[in-house]
Amino acid sequence: MMGIEIVLLIVLVVVLLLFFYYVPFLLWLSAKVSGVSISLVQLFLMRIRKVPPHSIVQCLIEAHKADLREIKRDELEAHYLAGGHIERVVHALVSASKANIDLTFKMATAIDLAGRDVFQAVQMSVNPKVIDTPPVAAVAKDGIQLIAKARVTVRANIKQLVGGAGEETILARVGEGIVSSIGSAESHKAVLENPDSISKLVLKKGLDAGTAFEILSIDIADIDIGKNIGAQLQMDQAEADKNIAQAKAEERRAMAVALEQEMRAKSQEMRAKVIEAEAEVPKAMAEALRNGNLGVMDYYRLKNIEADTAMRENIGKPSDKTK
Repeated sequence: MMGIEIVLLIVLVVVLLLFFYYVPFLLWLSAKVSGVSISLVQLFLMRIRKVPPHSIVQCLIEAHKADLREIKRDELEAHYLAGGHIERVVHALVSASKANIDLTFKMATAIDLAGRDVFQAVQMSVNPKVIDTPPVAAVAKDGIQLIAKARVTVRANIKQLVGGAGEETILARVGEGIVSSIGSAESHKAVLENPDSISKLVLKKGLDAGTAFEILSIDIADIDIGKNIGAQLQMDQAEADKNIAQAKAEERRAMAVALEQEMRAKSQEMRAKVIEAEAEVPKAMAEALRNGNLGVMDYYRLKNIEADTAMRENIGKPSDKTK
């Protein structure tokens, strides 16, 4: 008999556990005490639909205490089944209500399903966030590089959270504005003397258009002097011009060497022809003597002329003593 009683007791405990699991009576009682109207059948059906009743009831209690009548149980269940964070949405709606921020349940769920933290966005609307930009390098018109760091104070724009660009876009646009502002300055000294001119120029550009944030202020935290880009560019240009001039000079020298070699080859060719022609002279003279076209006296007269010419050339040459 004792064994049967123990088995019955275990079965009774299991049945009670299953009953209170699928029919959370204590949770229903807590909702009733808090003024939330919900039935045990609805809590039971939540278990069947694999929706956590505790989370739904806690969100309903929080919304009821904050006097948010627009939040319904069915909408919370639908948002949970869609993969949303119901606790985060309700926290955001309560915070927005206390801060007089116009935020509806539909908008909050849309922001949450878009992958953004709607509760953090509401907090950022109340307490603006400061974003530090990475060092931005820009060159003024005088060729001096400046490296600037800025602090951007932004506030979440609730209406642009769905589809609006994030912090990366803000940083990119602010960096572009800093580069444009420094690049339009006549001198780097003017920027160093009046760094707030960068902030004013950047703010006029409306950089927060199409983003999930509203830019409240842009403060230049630090400006450092970098390289003399203008001088570096001039040095690079001079080096390039020198290399071009050297290349052209080398080209002219190669052409001169080629022309000299060509003239030398032609000179050698002409000298060879002259030597060849001179070698034919004795043959021609001998032929002329045999044929009677040249007399012996004419031949000796020609030799005398050649000897006289050689003597005159030797006399005309400067002597070693004169040198």
